[in-house]
Amino acid sequence: MKYLIGILGLLVVFGLAYLASNNRKEIKYRPIIIMVVIQVLLSALLLNTKFGLIIINAIASVFGKLLSYANQGVEFVFGGIANKGSMPFFLNVLLPIVFISVLIGILQHFKILPFIMKWIGLVLSKINGMGKLESYNAVASAIVGQSEVFITVKKQLDKLPPNRLYTLCASAMSTVSMSIVGAYMTMIEPKYVVTAIVINLFGGFIISSIINPYTVTDQEDILEVQTGHKQTFFEMLGEYIMDGFKVAIIVGAMLIGFVALMAAIDNVFEMLFGLSFQHLLGYVFAPFAFIMGVPASEVVAAGGIMATKLVTNEFVAMMSLSDMASTFSAKTLGIVSVFLVSFANFSSIGIVSGAVKGLSEKQGNTVARFGLRLLYGATLVSILSAIVVSFIL
Repeated sequence: MKYLIGILGLLVVFGLAYLASNNRKEIKYRPIIIMVVIQVLLSALLLNTKFGLIIINAIASVFGKLLSYANQGVEFVFGGIANKGSMPFFLNVLLPIVFISVLIGILQHFKILPFIMKWIGLVLSKINGMGKLESYNAVASAIVGQSEVFITVKKQLDKLPPNRLYTLCASAMSTVSMSIVGAYMTMIEPKYVVTAIVINLFGGFIISSIINPYTVTDQEDILEVQTGHKQTFFEMLGEYIMDGFKVAIIVGAMLIGFVALMAAIDNVFEMLFGLSFQHLLGYVFAPFAFIMGVPASEVVAAGGIMATKLVTNEFVAMMSLSDMASTFSAKTLGIVSVFLVSFANFSSIGIVSGAVKGLSEKQGNTVARFGLRLLYGATLVSILSAIVVSFIL
């Protein structure tokens, strides 16, 4: 039965993407089928094999060790502020982002990350049928983040037509930055975080290939990576420390605003209609939860969390999932967790368009114009990833 629902889900996702396609004659079905098969195989490897368990545990232990180092810095500065035994979200989840950001900066400085991103991108371009730039951008987005990735390709940004720009932005919104992966792992199971990151990479290509198909000629298939101005090692450290702290502050500020706003809206809806806003959203998103493989008895609650992520951000939704985790089956927990690991929400439209606009006024305006279509595609990527995982769980 779960396979029938999963196949139905795939048909619905591909149908919704096809309806939004701007050039159906250009769709290349062979790479799409290959990438879906790769998604299923990777999900099975990571979630259902001993080898996958070893990989997940190794990654989780690395991030666990990094977070323990980060906590030593946090404890040195903020020790004694929190009551003993308490777990303040800002101190334990957000501030470690600063240390992870520094590590990314070091790997960037010594040209380790650019080398990895470029060659993984080249391999992916052979699979997805897209250009080298699109493939590099997807890998880079998952490592350096949805805003910073555009700096690395700014030499080509002004020359890109809207269809290629859409693919770049969709990739940036469908992935997550390595700097906050550790934060996610403190809120949901690491195996779902790692699985989502890997299969979202292919999901972004799949949905973009349907919604926004095009052919890149050999003359257009150029990759020019911007390495940035030369900095000394300690200049770089200072910059990445401040960048990491800015991310932590921004996420913290957004959480304060969104959580407070959701609490207020929930209270108003309960007074007027006798049910919370999140519960109401759950009914709207319940059909999507069903085609993702969530059991019928849990679709409304799961749908509410998924919709919360869409209208606020993934951190708010992960907090809701943590609160309700004991009421969900293991399968629902896995499906919802995978769905939450991406930047597909309304606020990301502003972040992505703002990042591009900072480098190119014209292209920033172009991104703003297709902002809702961008969110539509990125949300379909999250739904697709959740459906693929439902085949395995």
